[in-house]
Order: sequence, then C-alpha cells, then structure tokens
Amino acid sequence: MALSLLTVSMLVSFQLHAYDKYDINKAYTGGAKVTWQGGDFEAQWYANPGETPNPTITHNWENVWKKIGAVPDIDPEPTPDPEPTPPAPPETGPSDYPQYQPGKQYKMGEIVSNHGNDYQCQVANWCSGESSVYAPGEGWAWDSAWSLHGGASEPDLELSQKALDEHEAALTNTEQLIAVKKAIRTLSNDQVEQIKPGASNNPANVKRVEALVTAAKWDTFFPHRAPAYTYENFLKAVGKFPVLCADSENGQDAEGICKKTLATMFAHFVQETGEHASESDVAQWQQGLHWVREMGLDETSYDKYTGATCDPTTWQGKAWPCAKDSQGNALSYFGRGAKQLSYNFNYGVFSQAMYGDVNVLLKEPHLVADTWLNLASAIFFYVQPQPPKPSMQAVMDGSWQPNAADKANGLVPGFGVTTQIINGGVECGGSVEIQQSLNRIEYYKAFAKQLGVSVPDSEVLGCKGMKQFSEESSAAMPLFWVKDDSYVAENPGGKSYACKLVNWQENDFSALTKGDYTRCVKASFPDVVIKD
Repeated sequence: MALSLLTVSMLVSFQLHAYDKYDINKAYTGGAKVTWQGGDFEAQWYANPGETPNPTITHNWENVWKKIGAVPDIDPEPTPDPEPTPPAPPETGPSDYPQYQPGKQYKMGEIVSNHGNDYQCQVANWCSGESSVYAPGEGWAWDSAWSLHGGASEPDLELSQKALDEHEAALTNTEQLIAVKKAIRTLSNDQVEQIKPGASNNPANVKRVEALVTAAKWDTFFPHRAPAYTYENFLKAVGKFPVLCADSENGQDAEGICKKTLATMFAHFVQETGEHASESDVAQWQQGLHWVREMGLDETSYDKYTGATCDPTTWQGKAWPCAKDSQGNALSYFGRGAKQLSYNFNYGVFSQAMYGDVNVLLKEPHLVADTWLNLASAIFFYVQPQPPKPSMQAVMDGSWQPNAADKANGLVPGFGVTTQIINGGVECGGSVEIQQSLNRIEYYKAFAKQLGVSVPDSEVLGCKGMKQFSEESSAAMPLFWVKDDSYVAENPGGKSYACKLVNWQENDFSALTKGDYTRCVKASFPDVVIKD
C-alpha cells in the first residue's frame, strides 16, 4: 500500500513539473511553457524578466502568461478517454501558399493561407506561437503579428493631427498620469552641463543636496568609489530630475524628505555596486559605487546581454535596436552605472528620457559608465514608477499611499518596500529576511545616522513576508498604448483607427511620451492618412 501511495505521489510530482519551473530573472519568448505555483503556463508573447504568471486571471489578455494546465486531481478509477474525433481536413487557401499551422516556426516575411485569405508574417515570435491570439485572420490580435497579403485594399481613413493630439490628451488626463508626468520631468542637458559644485545658478534641488552632502561628505561616504563617480557628476544627476529633493508644495518637511531620499538611494547604491570586502580600511556601508561596469566586463566585452530582445524580428528589437561599432562588433548592454543598467530595452528607455532618442545610448552605451549618466541612470529608476509598483520617490515623499490590497500584501511605506520595488522577486516574500535585504537595512541605518534621519521603530525596514505588487495596487495604472480592436461601423472595414491604454506591454508606445498615441495609431493602422 505504501509503495502504491508513493507511486501516485511521484506521478503527481511529475505532472506538476512537466515544464521547467518559472524563473523570475529570465526572459521568455512567445510559446514558452513553464510551471508556476501548481499550474502550467504558456507565454502568449515575449515575457520580460519578472512578468510572473498569474493563476487568478479571468481573461488571457490580462497577463502575458495563459494557464494551460493545473495540478490534476487523483482519480483512483479514471474514466477512459473518449475516442478522438478525427481532425477536420485543412481549409483550402485561395492561393498556392501553405495553410497556416499553429505552433509552426515562421520567419518574418513568410506567407500563409488561412480562412480564404493570405497573410504575411511581420513579427516572427508572435507568428510562431501556438497561442490563438495571433492566428491570422481570427485571433483578436492577429494583425499585430500578420498583415493581409494580396487582398483588395480598403479605402483609407483621414485623421487630423489635431484630433489625434486632443484624443491623446483626453485619455491621459487622469490624476495618476498627471502626477507621474510631473514627477519624471527633466532639466535640459544644456542646463545640466552648467551645474558645478558651489555655482550660484545651480537649481534649488541641487543647492539643497549640496548643503546636506558636501564634497567632503561624498568622499567620506564613498571613499572606494570608481573615479567616474565624481561629486560633480552626482550633482548633475540630481539636477536632471527636479523632483528629487525639491521644495515642498504641501507644507511637508522638504529637507527631511531629502535626507531620507538620499539615505535610501545611497543604501541601494552600496548593495548594487559595493566592493563588499570583509577586510577593508572602511566599513561596509562606505564601500558603495566601487563598480561602474559589471564585474569582469569592459568596453571590449562584446555581444553581452544581446539575446532575444536584440532580435530585429521582435518588437523589442525594433523598438530598441541593438548596435554595432565601426568594426562590426556587437555592442554590449551589460550592467553600467550605479543602477547597473542592463539590457537594450532599459538602455533605450533611459536614452529616450535623457535625449528624446532611444538610439543615443544604444549606440554609445559606454556613456552610462563614463559620464554623469552613471548616477542619473540610478536616479531615473528611483523617480520612475513601474506600475503596478510605485516609484521609490513616491514612497519616500508620501505621494504613494497603500490601499487595502497593498496592506493585505504587506506593502506599506518604509524602507522595506523600496527593496521590494528594486529586487522583490529575489529578496522579498520569504519567512525570513535574506542577507541582501539585511545588508540594505544595515546600510540604510548607517546613512540615516550620517544624515540625521530619524528611523522610528515602527518603520518597516525589511521585506520578509511582503508579497509583490498586483494590479489591485493603488499604484497600478494603464501605461501603454495598444491597438483598439473595437468595431466602428462607420469606419472603413469597421476599424476603430484608435489606440487604448492597457497595463501590459507589447510595444514601446507609452502614455508618458507625448506623441506616442499617434505612433500607435500609425503602427496599428498603416492605411490611415494623417493630415496636419
């Protein structure tokens, strides 16, 4: 009897882990299958690291992962499977092109036949998945992957740029988005370059930081830093983001918030870029900013971090095209700067924020190590929200307030939730505080003491037992433009010729970038004619 029970448990275990366990630090291409929390899931499109399967979703479009199986119940007397119904013969296409086959690997440009029409593949990963979402001519998102080939063209629709701009403004005129846009506004690079230690024309937030962290203190705080992390570069990085250590607009203690902000940022600097030497002439909290490039790599380390997201047939590869140097070597997007910025999509997003052009840092990634961008990259991700996660700035200045769902997940204001925002998938949620989180707490307390920050006993400093942010979080918001598939009878083909905001990402069209609504409409409806 015992052997029988063991056999059953082994069978259940085998069924439960039919696919590799989901890895939160790994990216997955469309069609990849994983096991997570007792269920099996398939990626419907490209899944970024940290986009976790959600077993509670109701609709497949709510998450990049769709559920394809669950832990089976044990039936001691299983009912025999019914005789399978013979598959229907494939439909005959209108041409000599092959019939579309779900799951087959298609290349960009390949043409197939399906339901009486021909279709040409535009995005290889989406064309090749087994998901019905992209099945040509039938899936709800088929025209994100395919285009109609050789059919009779429909009449074009004319739209005015003014109408598109007005529609974009109306859809983004929400309290949340207005607040976020205000928080991430930046100073021009020309003005940033004028910032110097002690300069009378330095911005107000820079002057506040200078008063709290002098050049001498900078040397005390980071005595083993890499040469590129200069005090002047630090001030320039602060000046780029006016929200950091800004004057208070609602009577709050601006200096107190600034001190707490700096203690938080510096603590994370040490964990991310610290020397971490057990035997040293300085304390562990003073060993930050030691690495400006990922350990063991330099600018002659080519073709690193250039995997699936650099593939020019994927939307990521198109949105943030990876570059080569003049000798044809593939440039690398390994960790650089105080945030250890990695991957082309992060370089591209940061480049857009700094220069209004994704290509600047994709073509010259070394700038993130060699200039004031080495610290600005860290501050950018400090002030930038990542819905459903709030920004760390919002946590420190109190503009983020948890709702009931957040509180139920242990997400409350304090230093601990900033660790959840940075690296929660690795460091948070367990029954005990892991070493990385304990390090951050130690560094935070040390910098708080140096800066005169009060750390009350009630402040939650760690993140054990803290669950990840969910779409029910108070910081959740739709942030990305996608094609609106609504049917509009009066338009040619019933197409909407519009885009809508969603909380998942399948392109680089952001509600935070003015003009991206028009870009989305153009990409979604190539036949549209836009007039000034």
